[in-house]
Amino acid sequence: MEIINGGVCAAKGFTAGGIHCGIRKNKTKKDLALIFSEKKAAAAAVYTTNLVKGAPLVVTKNHIADGFAQAVICNSGNANTCNANGIEIAEGMSKLVAETMNIKDSDVVVASTGVIGQPLDIEPIKNGMEELKNSLGNNSQDAAEGIMTTDTVLKEIAVSFNVCGKECKIGGIAKGSGMIHPNMATMLVFITTDCAISPEMLQKALSTDIKNTFNMVSVDGDTSTNDMVTVLANGMAGNEEITSDGEDFNIFMKALNTITVHLCRMIAGDGEGATKLLECQVNGAKTENIAKTVAKSVICSSLTKAAMFGADANWGRVLCAIGYSGADVDVTKIDVSFISDKGEILVCKNGAGVEFSEEKAKEILLEKEIVTRIELNDGSASATAWGCDLTYEYVKINGDYRT
Repeated sequence: MEIINGGVCAAKGFTAGGIHCGIRKNKTKKDLALIFSEKKAAAAAVYTTNLVKGAPLVVTKNHIADGFAQAVICNSGNANTCNANGIEIAEGMSKLVAETMNIKDSDVVVASTGVIGQPLDIEPIKNGMEELKNSLGNNSQDAAEGIMTTDTVLKEIAVSFNVCGKECKIGGIAKGSGMIHPNMATMLVFITTDCAISPEMLQKALSTDIKNTFNMVSVDGDTSTNDMVTVLANGMAGNEEITSDGEDFNIFMKALNTITVHLCRMIAGDGEGATKLLECQVNGAKTENIAKTVAKSVICSSLTKAAMFGADANWGRVLCAIGYSGADVDVTKIDVSFISDKGEILVCKNGAGVEFSEEKAKEILLEKEIVTRIELNDGSASATAWGCDLTYEYVKINGDYRT
């Protein structure tokens, strides 16, 4: 397996583009993106668990009920959620793509992101469709820019892998900076592949993968209303279609996981106002569920996140988060270490503090990527979760988000 360039355009038969059509006030920011496959593709998706769901999710779920799609359209700047005519607008976006690209409107995945509860005018989208079509090409980055909201960095990745002697490629783009909390990991992620795989196995692959990736990301504890992960697989690599479990399916799962883990880390590290990517590794748990519960609790702890912002080795906040997680652990066995490119330092042994250099700890915690490693010493299960520090800037961004 090899990391390659191209994002969602790396796989054969996929093109993408992005433009500014006028939804967002800032004319320098793209606000409309399109991903298109030459051939109809197998499609799979997972959706936010928030009971308040954006109209695009409802429409998309209906459209890909048959397991296929051919295009993805996404706007930023407006979530099209809690609007009386939301379904009408989402269906209208699908029809615009269908008319422009000469495909069925039922083969269009629709997504929107931005402010909740404000009407979305379809006219800017309608007026921009010809320009959007003309923007299609090897332009994954333009599409990635078109779906960004408070993101500060573009998020894309692609890899190549082999199935049945055929080179396959898979790539993805994502947006996500705020309102990110499992389950599922609330964001927009679009993944494309030319690997031939049945809709049923594609859905199985995605649903299995997110349990250990997107469902293990948290930025601020708020589960969004609009977010989903979709995968399109058009089969143009020419491999024998994957229709059951086995070696080929495992290879595909590994490739998919490479994409999702990379995007998880990018999303967590780009949390609103964040200065650091936080990773929590939990080992030695009785069960995987216990390991996940502990990892999530630590990543979600506002006090721990604030301590990491201040480069304060306040390991007591880690123990506190473990203690209220509800996980079945023996606190007298817990070890905690902080790790970064500057080294590793043990700060807690058997649930109690140990002597350590505050200066060395500060040096470690001043880095951009911090790992909190927790050894429960109670079994063999493990889990990893990702998050970010909590900063003054997060409050500033969300204090005037609408204005």
